[in-house]
This record gives sequence, structure tokens and C-alpha cells, in this order.
Amino acid sequence: MEPTFYDQNGSPIAYTADGETIFLFEGEPVAYIHGNSVYSFHGTHIGWFENGWLRDHHGAALFFTDNASGRGPLRPFKQLKPLKSLRQLKPLKGLRQLKPIKPMTSFLWSDISPEAFFRS
Repeated sequence: MEPTFYDQNGSPIAYTADGETIFLFEGEPVAYIHGNSVYSFHGTHIGWFENGWLRDHHGAALFFTDNASGRGPLRPFKQLKPLKSLRQLKPLKGLRQLKPIKPMTSFLWSDISPEAFFRS
């Protein structure tokens, strides 16, 4: 199963085919999961992924998957997934930044847009 990442409006934004690389539906690889951390391909720590929730550095939810469980905001109805474009080649991974101290999880949605999150 390929987990899909939905935003606070229930819009499908991204997915992972291998449990590691996160792709936009347009086929662009935008981040990867290492342990419970999410990194940009430049090596910047951009968030946390646990229990089906992808969270920002403040513990607020950015995305949820079908199997999201535990503490989190109210999930909206999921919208239909778009067709997936061909996946682009993954860039080389930069040296990973030390991950920050993990914050407490929040019942709030993050105010960071999906685009800004993946472009950080």
C-alpha cells in the first residue's frame, strides 16, 4: 500500500511508494523519511512522521495518512486522489542536519502551507 498524505482540507498532496521517499502527485520527489524524521533532499530536518501524522517543528499536524492514529486534530473528509505522474529521479541526499528536540504533539493544524513545508 502506498500511503497518501492529506492536508487539513482533505486534499491529497503527496504519497510514498517505498515508505521513504515522498513524491508530489506531479512526480516530483520532495522529501524523505528517515526513522521518525522527515528531511529535504538538502539534508534539512523539516518535520516528524509518527502514527500516520506528519508534523512541523511545533508539533502541529501538516498531513495525515489513512492509518493516522493517536493525538491530532479532527480529520476532514478525504478528497479523491489525482492520477500520479511518472516519478522523477530522486536527487542525491545531502548531509542530514541534526534533528531538533521533538515537541509535544498538538491537536492543532499547522499554519505552514504544504508548498512552504516541502520547499523549506
